[in-house]
Formats: sequence, structure tokens, C-alpha cells
Amino acid sequence: MGYVDYEVPKELVPQIIEMLSVAKDGGKIKKGVNEATKSIERKSAQLVVVAADVTPEEVVVHLPMLCKEHNIPYTFVPTKKELGVSVGLEVGTSAIAVENAGPAAEKLQDIIKKLPKHEKKK
Repeated sequence: MGYVDYEVPKELVPQIIEMLSVAKDGGKIKKGVNEATKSIERKSAQLVVVAADVTPEEVVVHLPMLCKEHNIPYTFVPTKKELGVSVGLEVGTSAIAVENAGPAAEKLQDIIKKLPKHEKKK
């Protein structure tokens, strides 16, 4: 997919999914592309997770660019289904923004440390 701009280490995906599962109960997350976009624009997102199988990709192609603009870390998981299930949805979702990881705060910081740095090109 054109918008997936780096390969997420395979061992990181289960950690991201687990962190989202914990964050949904004790923290604050925004589900879906529109909510994630707003969260990025308000600079309240700590991490944005995007599904790698979104079609058409135009739906989410702006998210990595927005994240770079606002210096917000982002990552990818293989499927919308996986992403949806991790936050308790019965359907898939294209994007999740973690605003407050709650009890998963440490896990969140761990994951962010393992992600490539995406700084806005000057």
C-alpha cells in the first residue's frame, strides 16, 4: 500500500494490539479515520495506529502526513479487523488514535521508542 511508509517489525504488532486493548478500558482512544484526524489536528493523539489493508487508500493516506506535520508517532497493523477487535469493535476500523493510554502508558512509551522517527522535512 502506498501510505504504509515503513515496515513494522512483526514482533511489535502483538504489542500494539495488546496496548490498544488495555488503553480502551482505562484510557482514552478515538476510533475511526475522522476521530483520529481530529485527534491529530488537536495534537491530543500520542500515537496513531492505521490498518495496512484499507481500500481505497485515499481514506487514510492523509494520516501519516498529518502525523509528521504535528510530530505525532504513528504505526501500522496488518488489518482493519485486527485493529477493530483490539478496541472492542465487532467490525474493522481503519485508524485509532490513542489520546491517553491509561494503564497501558508504559507499553505505549515502549512501542513509541521502537518506531522510526518521522520528522517533518524542513
